[in-house]
Amino acid sequence: MEQDKTILVGVSDIFFYTKIRDAFLPHGYTLQRVKTQEDWQERLATLQPHAVILNMNDERLDASAALRLLKGKEPFSQIPVLAFANHEEVETWKQAKELGINKIVSRNEFSARTLALLEELT
Repeated sequence: MEQDKTILVGVSDIFFYTKIRDAFLPHGYTLQRVKTQEDWQERLATLQPHAVILNMNDERLDASAALRLLKGKEPFSQIPVLAFANHEEVETWKQAKELGINKIVSRNEFSARTLALLEELT
């Protein structure tokens, strides 16, 4: 049986989400866009995603709360999380690592290597 390739994407910027979608759809992935904290709760209640992509700088989505929800309980704590953030925000990077993120990269690196970065994690 083929593994479910659903990715939860915590990115509210529609243009950036479209770029992510265009990188993954041709490779058989399904994306579920998450825009609010309530969306995380709902999606995790019904899905066991292959991975999570998270924008740590998204003002509409509390990335820290999302990470605590994911990494704080089974079976979600084992889901690989790829995050991106502005490279100059040292505290954001530090916090992401403390919350158990698997990989965090700069927004530019994420844009350039979206698919490759996720495939390195999974």
